[in-house]
Amino acid sequence: MSFRLSQRDKDIIAFINQFRAVDRDSLVDLFFKQLKSPINACNSVMVRLYRLGVIERTQQYSPTVYLPVDAKIKKNSQKILHFLSILDVYKQMCTYSTPKQVIVEDKPTGRKGGIEPDLFCIFKGSPFWIEIQRNQYSEQKMQAKINLYEEFFFSDEWKALHWQREDRSAIFPSVILITPVRYAVTSDHIRIIQVASIHELMEKYKSAGKQHRDGKPRASASSGEIKINLT
Repeated sequence: MSFRLSQRDKDIIAFINQFRAVDRDSLVDLFFKQLKSPINACNSVMVRLYRLGVIERTQQYSPTVYLPVDAKIKKNSQKILHFLSILDVYKQMCTYSTPKQVIVEDKPTGRKGGIEPDLFCIFKGSPFWIEIQRNQYSEQKMQAKINLYEEFFFSDEWKALHWQREDRSAIFPSVILITPVRYAVTSDHIRIIQVASIHELMEKYKSAGKQHRDGKPRASASSGEIKINLT
């Protein structure tokens, strides 16, 4: 059936396979918004792809959510909301710059019990591991999560990850906690950024950059100032 698929069809299928659950409106924004009737065009394409058997869908949500054909999650699973929250973070990033090297549910240690960030990407030239906290956890549980990142940092295994550039020293990604709650987590070895959204992250960079241009004293790292290249 591949001969019946356009390049856009293939891109949509690959995107759904990558993000595991993608709602109709996100597909409209990412693949159809340049058309005269983007919603109608999207609906038509997605019905065709569903009938061809190259994607799955669940109508438990409105608008419809599309899944890979080999999806191992039930169509009414709460896991779908988890994947949609990852997609939302990605879409927020895309309003500023399209992330590169995107890995959903990254498992960089390759071992059970290691760090498992919801998303890895290189965004505006900087690598990030992103943890999306939809529920509130205890300070102890969040610090334990950070401790796992520190363990990986000391392992040096991260220096050989495939996205590291050969023309410069290896970089350990900053860890972004997307959370409406601020946790009293600390690390002397890795950079932790706590924001409610990517939009808040970008506002922090904007204000930090303005202070630097105005010649104002820069805040110390402990104050939460973000010192990463996002230019």
